[in-house]
Amino acid sequence: MARINLLPWRDRQRAVRHQHFLWLLGGIAVAAAGLIALGERVLDHAIEQQASRNAYLGSRIASLDERIRQISDLQVRREQLLARLQIIQGLQGNRPASVRLFDQLARALPDGVYFTELGRVGKMLSISGVAESNDQVSELLRSLAAASGLAVPVLEEVKTASAGDEGSASIFRLTVAQAPAGVEA
Repeated sequence: MARINLLPWRDRQRAVRHQHFLWLLGGIAVAAAGLIALGERVLDHAIEQQASRNAYLGSRIASLDERIRQISDLQVRREQLLARLQIIQGLQGNRPASVRLFDQLARALPDGVYFTELGRVGKMLSISGVAESNDQVSELLRSLAAASGLAVPVLEEVKTASAGDEGSASIFRLTVAQAPAGVEA
């Protein structure tokens, strides 16, 4: 039998396979490094895009916040203007009330009675005056109670003072409240 030594051939085959393996391993390492670099660039690009979107949203939110603040300021100003308008309308609506009040006082004033002082605090009227007699003060109280727009008067004080040759006069002070609009006293 012939003897063939296959060891050198196997060693060469093994060396070639080992060299192919090393080349394949190096190629895979280079491909992996390339994929990692490519993935990193893709992620960096995605992060930059998201950062630009966030910046755009931030600017839009800031502009909307400014508009909301302007709207809030306009609403406050609107409320102030409405309050002023209501005050003006109230004043215009109450303008004839003073005329009516003086008319009612003049109509309720009997002969021989005159007012020396007339004051008003809110809806309460304070009236001071002079009458020739206590009967005229009573007549004034009845006519004020019967006047529309006025509540029942309250006589606070009556003093008798001498009026010279003619006799005595009654100095009085009374308060009367204005009735709310539309209410007859």
